[in-house]
Amino acid sequence: MDEFEQAFADNRVNWDQRADVHARSAMYDVDGFIAEPGRISSVVRNDLAVLAPHLPGGTVAGLSLLHLQCHIGTDTLSWARLGAVDVHGLDLSPNSLAHARRITEAAGLDATWVEGDARKAADAVDRRFQVVVTSVGAIVWLPELASWARSIRDLLEPGGVFMVRDDHPLLGALDYEPWKVTQDYLSGGGVNVYDAEGTYTDGPTDGITQTVNHEWRHDLAEIAGSLLAAGLRVESLGEHPFMDWRPFSEMEPCAEGWRLPPGCPRIPLTFSLVARSPE
Repeated sequence: MDEFEQAFADNRVNWDQRADVHARSAMYDVDGFIAEPGRISSVVRNDLAVLAPHLPGGTVAGLSLLHLQCHIGTDTLSWARLGAVDVHGLDLSPNSLAHARRITEAAGLDATWVEGDARKAADAVDRRFQVVVTSVGAIVWLPELASWARSIRDLLEPGGVFMVRDDHPLLGALDYEPWKVTQDYLSGGGVNVYDAEGTYTDGPTDGITQTVNHEWRHDLAEIAGSLLAAGLRVESLGEHPFMDWRPFSEMEPCAEGWRLPPGCPRIPLTFSLVARSPE
C-alpha cells in the first residue's frame, strides 16, 4: 500500500467512526431534519447564496445535481428539497453513506449514494450533471486537485456549473490564540498528519478510535488554477467573514453561522468559487 492509499484508508476509518457521532449530534439534528420537510441545512443556505446568481432563475429546481464528499447526506438531501432532481451524493466513507440511505428513506426523499474518491468521481458515476457542488471541510482531505478538477469537468454537462465553498485555506496556517502563523498556507508542502480524538460536532467521541488524520493544504491559486487547467471557466471568487461551524469559543453567532468578535483582525474565514463547463 503506497503512502496515499494508507492515508486514504486511515481517513476512511476515521470518517466511518465520525459518522456515528455526527448522526447522533445536536449539530446535525438528524431527527429534526427528517421531521421537518421544509428544513434546509444552514450550509446549503450559504451555498445557495453563492450559487444562485449562476443558475437560471436563481434556483436548482429541475436541475440534476451531484454533491461530492457528501458525508451523511443532510446537505445533499437539502438540495433535493430545494427541487434538484437526479440527486447523487459521493463519499469515501461507507458508514456515512449507510446513514445517508437511512435518512433518505426516513425523510421520504430520493437520492443515489455512491462510495468513492472525489478525485475519481467520474469513474464511479457514469453520467453528467447540470450542477456539481462541494462544501465546507472537504478539499483538505484530497492530496492533489488536478485529478479532482478533471473529474468535475467530466461530470458536468456542457454549460453546467460547479461550486466549491469551504473554510479559507489561510485558517489552516493560523493558531487563533495568539494570531500567529504556525502551518503552511501555500500548497505543495506535503501531508499534515495529526492525532485528534475529537470532531467538530457535539456528543461523546469515545467511538472514534482511529485518531490519525491526514490533510493537505490547497491555496486559492491551486484551487482556481486546477479548475482553469481542466478547461472550466471561473465565473466568481469570493472571500467571506463567516464560518459554518464554531472552531473556537470566542466566535459569535451571525445569520450565516459564526463570525469573529469585534476588534479581531479582519480576515476571510471561508471562500467560494463558481466555475462553468464550456458549452
